[in-house]
Amino acid sequence: MPEIISSLSRLRWRRRFRSFAALLLLVGLAIAAWTWRPAPAATVPLVHVIDGDSLTVRRDDAAITIRLTGLDAVEYRQDCPRADGSRWACGRDARAALEKLAGPGPLHCDLAARDVYRRTLATCRTLPFPDGIDLGAEMVRQGWAVATDDAYPVEEAEAQAKRRGIWQEDFVRPADWRATHERAASALSAPHPDD
Repeated sequence: MPEIISSLSRLRWRRRFRSFAALLLLVGLAIAAWTWRPAPAATVPLVHVIDGDSLTVRRDDAAITIRLTGLDAVEYRQDCPRADGSRWACGRDARAALEKLAGPGPLHCDLAARDVYRRTLATCRTLPFPDGIDLGAEMVRQGWAVATDDAYPVEEAEAQAKRRGIWQEDFVRPADWRATHERAASALSAPHPDD
C-alpha cells in the first residue's frame, strides 16, 4: 500500500511540475511578445512632397526628409516616352500623384533607419494601420514607381498589366536614369586637361 501512495504522490508532483513549466513558458512568451512588438507609427504633419518617393514631414519641431521604402519612383526631372514618339514629364506627374495621395496630412509613418543621404526610411499611410492608404503600395499600383524589394510585386504586376503611368511604354528605370544623369553632371563639372 505505501508503494501505491508514493506512486500517486510522484504522479501528482509530475503533473504540478508540468503545469508550472507550462505556466512559465506562457509567461515567457507573453513577455517576449510584449517587448518585441513593433513600435507604433509616428503621426507626422506633412510639410511638402519632394518627388514620387520622398517627402518632408515635421517631427519634434524639426523637418525631416522621408524616403518611402520598397519602391523607386521616376525622378522629378525625368521624362518618359509616349507611343507617338513624344515625351512627357512623368517625374512631375509622379510627384503630383504622391501629393494627391498624401493630401494635407498628417501621415502615419513607421520610421526606420537613415540612408546614405541622411533621409529617414519609412512606410507611410494616410491613416493608422490597417486603415488608410499605404503610399508606397499605391504609387506602385498607379504605375509611378517600380518595386525594389518583395514589398509590392503584386502592385507592380497590376500596373504593368494595365499599362498605368510609366508602364505605358518602355521607360528608363529610375536608378538607371540617375546613374546616367549623375555621370553627365559630374563630367560637366570636372576640370578639363587644358585648364
